Amino acid sequence: MTTSSIIGAVLLGAVAFTSFGSEFGGKPSKADKAAYAKSGHYQDGEFVNLVPTSVSTGGNMLGMLWKFLFKKAPNVAPPGPLPTLPLDSLSITRKTPELLRVTWFGHSASLVEIAGQNLLFDPMLSVEMGPVTWLTPNRYNPALAIRPEQLPTIAAVMISHDHYDHLDYKTIRLLKDKVGKFFVPLGIGPHLRAWGVAPERIQEMNWGEQAQLPGLTITCTPSRHFSGRGLTNRNSTLWSSWVVQSPAKRVFYSGDGGYGPHFASIGATYGPFDLALMECGQYNADWAQIHMMPEQSVQAAVDVKARVMLPVHWGAFTEAFHPWNEPVERASAEAMRQHLPLATPRLGEPVTLGAGPLPTTAWWRQ
Repeated sequence: MTTSSIIGAVLLGAVAFTSFGSEFGGKPSKADKAAYAKSGHYQDGEFVNLVPTSVSTGGNMLGMLWKFLFKKAPNVAPPGPLPTLPLDSLSITRKTPELLRVTWFGHSASLVEIAGQNLLFDPMLSVEMGPVTWLTPNRYNPALAIRPEQLPTIAAVMISHDHYDHLDYKTIRLLKDKVGKFFVPLGIGPHLRAWGVAPERIQEMNWGEQAQLPGLTITCTPSRHFSGRGLTNRNSTLWSSWVVQSPAKRVFYSGDGGYGPHFASIGATYGPFDLALMECGQYNADWAQIHMMPEQSVQAAVDVKARVMLPVHWGAFTEAFHPWNEPVERASAEAMRQHLPLATPRLGEPVTLGAGPLPTTAWWRQ
């Protein structure tokens, strides 16, 4: 009865929040849903993957929730804050068209400077996650390399999907007036509009659709995942990966998702890539179709024809049962086996592609 009561209280609280809380986001209109139905990836009111995909491939969802909340495995969090290099916002304002530079803030939040433009991927730049902070994991570090309000003008923000660790209400509210465009998968527009983002700054995209920025082509590409910010809107928005192309450079961001044939297809169509930001962390055998094991992350980078891989989706939050630094250890070993260059910067450490050795120090062991 105690277990049932606790889980019941959590679920009731979640239902209450998703009915009334601002962080839940907006709801699509009938016209929105009619447009989604024409996407080719929308069935019976939900978006679907290219291949059959199960969120849970083993175990019971309530049982996994109980385990996550009350039975922590050893070493799932570091013993203290992770080493971080404070970012000088002035350095980002120096536009260098030929520069390709990436700065990883932890988890999947990354700043890419390409063709003189500042692009932000999944900018979850808050210390606390979601509306119920006692239920969701907090960030390992009490502060980030830079605060959202310190960032310079951002040409575009790209969102991969609407989960709280990728689409953060507080960050969007702080950034919205300095962002030129928000490129998002279908269905995320209502969330942004509900949070005060001007509709003309939002471009919702289906897989395969492209958008233009000065000197850049942005392409929304598939991933193998799921979506939803509450108990009643599972798969109500699309999920994606992203391709960024300039005349001289190409970048791929995987978003979240399980391994699948879409990576080879993306590599054949848009590769090779100078850099691939690849999901690598928060995995488990019980959700093996919606998140990749580290070895699969490396193989996916090979599939998209990446010249350099930077593992993301780790180093900030504990959302699975594996040791916090296991993803990068396993990915490093597999990348070495496959002869794939792997960049492992510290949080906030800018990495300039093609300008000397990549950062490869195993700082997570120290």
